[in-house]
Amino acid sequence: MLTVSAIAHVAVRIKDIDRTLDFYVRGLGFREMLRLDRDGRLWLVYLRVTDEQFLEIFPEGVGERAAEREAIGYNHLCLQVPSIDGALRELEAAGIEPIRPKVLGADGNWQAWIEDPDGHRIELMEMAEKSMQAQAIARLRQG
Repeated sequence: MLTVSAIAHVAVRIKDIDRTLDFYVRGLGFREMLRLDRDGRLWLVYLRVTDEQFLEIFPEGVGERAAEREAIGYNHLCLQVPSIDGALRELEAAGIEPIRPKVLGADGNWQAWIEDPDGHRIELMEMAEKSMQAQAIARLRQG
């Protein structure tokens, strides 16, 4: 089995860099870490999610929005939050409306959904103590 430490970054292609940075930096509070140019043009921007996890933004995407959720490909990004209610209050203060309200998911976690300006879906998840994921993690730790 491949030894993996973490998911280091997720990359998305976007249409408008200013609109996207407004959403992720001003709206979600991610910090811009670096920019790379190629052939005299902006090629990518790295945004900090945590000290070791990043969102990689590639500008000049083609089309009007990300593929619908039933399409083949990566489906969504999930951000774990300490409090779903707190996250929703922070988003409301930033002017970001959920596309799906807070619900208790089938896995036992609280979740709500937003999307970025290009239609990339983002799940916000508060992991519950009795959720399927929490129970699986507990089983792994027991050995």
